[in-house]
Amino acid sequence: MTDRSTNDGSAAGGSAAATIREACSRALAGLQTLVPQRFRRDRPIVPVVRLTGIIGFSTPLRPGLTLATVARTLDRAFAIGHGAAVALVINSPGGSAVQSHLIFRRIRQLAEQHNRRVIGFIEDAGASGGYMIACAADEIVADQHSIVGSIGVVGGSFGFDKLIAKLGVERRLYTSGDHEAMLDPFLPENPEHVARLKAIQQDIHSSFIDLVKSRRGAKLNGADEDLFSGEYWAARKGIALGLVDRIGDLRSTLRERYGDKVETPLVAASRSLFGRTAPGVSAEIGNLLDRPALTDELISSLEARALWARFGL
Repeated sequence: MTDRSTNDGSAAGGSAAATIREACSRALAGLQTLVPQRFRRDRPIVPVVRLTGIIGFSTPLRPGLTLATVARTLDRAFAIGHGAAVALVINSPGGSAVQSHLIFRRIRQLAEQHNRRVIGFIEDAGASGGYMIACAADEIVADQHSIVGSIGVVGGSFGFDKLIAKLGVERRLYTSGDHEAMLDPFLPENPEHVARLKAIQQDIHSSFIDLVKSRRGAKLNGADEDLFSGEYWAARKGIALGLVDRIGDLRSTLRERYGDKVETPLVAASRSLFGRTAPGVSAEIGNLLDRPALTDELISSLEARALWARFGL
């Protein structure tokens, strides 16, 4: 014979426990919304880092894109726990080969250290050193109008020797080394010096080619003399050549890959109390009021404009 009172008590107890569990679940869900995105596990997180501007090109008002300016930001992005990947938004026409390679290496080191996939998104341009940085990504996504490629090395200067001769200015230069005055813009061009510069450029270019081949591998589809001639293309042609993986943008690509609830927090450079990056507002104002700094800013702005204009941007 079954004791109905016992069964009724068990059922009531089970119902109460279920109610408590449900209430606890709702409370936890409510508390979870108060937790910063970077610590939550209920939705995928893809931190975003913007790498924008001329590489290694710095003025008092325009800090260049260098390892020093992006290292801490990259560290913070890769350190975010439970990140599904790290997204790099790249918009650069190039610049310093050294700084490009240092940033590339740091990204790869962090990706391997944290076992994190890297997705690169090219905006207006990922060219020359900008494309070198893009090669740090496991996948390269670009807008159909993005400029990619320019896998080469370029250098330039001016010659003022004829100008100072017309002005009656005599150049007096004293060195303790035979090649210390190499490529001096106030001296006539020396073919031997030009040959030395071209040899250095060729060495850098060869390393650049090896880097692209190591990262893109079998995806590359074209003759070396075309791919590595310094030529650049729109992204659709870049896909045909294996320089780009797909056409797309950050939001739609990450939602397609990780779902509509994917969180994409922008990891920006740390700022001072006054909202400016180091070295701080006082140092920048001091530089700005310095007349040579203003001259440098003007010249640097013209050079930066010329570098972007090379790609029709």
